[in-house]
Amino acid sequence: MKYAWLTWSLIALCGWAIIYWRQPEIRVEMLRVSLWTSLFGLTEPLFVPEYWAPPSLFDLARNTGFDIESIIFSFSIGGIGSVLYKLLIPVRSTPMEEHARKHPRHKLHRIILFAPVIFFVILAVFTTLNHIYCGIISLFLGAVATLYCRPDLKTKIWIGGLLFLAIYTVYFGTLLLVYPDYVDNYWNLSGITGIKFLGIPIEELLFAITFGMYWSGLYEHLLWYQLKPNTNISND
Repeated sequence: MKYAWLTWSLIALCGWAIIYWRQPEIRVEMLRVSLWTSLFGLTEPLFVPEYWAPPSLFDLARNTGFDIESIIFSFSIGGIGSVLYKLLIPVRSTPMEEHARKHPRHKLHRIILFAPVIFFVILAVFTTLNHIYCGIISLFLGAVATLYCRPDLKTKIWIGGLLFLAIYTVYFGTLLLVYPDYVDNYWNLSGITGIKFLGIPIEELLFAITFGMYWSGLYEHLLWYQLKPNTNISND
C-alpha cells in the first residue's frame, strides 16, 4: 500500500495522456486547465490528516502535509474533467459574440469565477466543518453560480458532473479491488460521516460530482467561449 497513492495518481495521468494524444483538437484546453488545476495540489495540508493521511512518496504527506501525488492527481483530473463532455458530444469552443458578453448577468463574471474560493475561505474560517465539506459545498455553489452567469453551459455542467462521477467511481473502485482496506486504513472516517457506497466514502463521490460540474464549464466561462456543434469530428 505504500505506493498506492503514487500509482493511482500516475494511472490518472496516463488516462489524461491517452485523451491528450487521441484528441488533438482539445489539447490546448486540457493543458491549460490542467496547469491551473495542478496548483490545487498545494492545498493538501488542509486535508492531511483531518480528512485522510495516505502514505506518499518520501513520506511527504505525513511529514509536511504536502505531497507530489496531489499535484499529479490535480493536474490529471483538471484536464480530464474539463473535456469529458466533448468526448461524448461533438461540440467545440468558439469565442462568444460581443453582444452576448454584455448581458447584465456578466457584471458578476469575475466574482462568480472565484466563487468557490470565496465560499471555501468563508466556510473554512467561520465554521468547524471538515475541509472536505467546505470544498464540496464551495464547488457546488460555484457550479450554481456558473449556471446563473452562463445558462448556455447548463447541459455541459450537469452532464460533465455525472460523467466525472461515473469515471471517478470506476477509478476509485479499481484502487479498492487491489487494496480493499485502503479507505479504512488511511481515511479519517471518525471525522466524516463514515458512509460508504461500494466501499467509497460518500464524500469522495460528492467531491467527484461537484468537481465535475464546476470544472466542466470552467474553460468556457473563464475565457468567454461558447459551445458550437463540431462538424470536423473524424470517424476514424
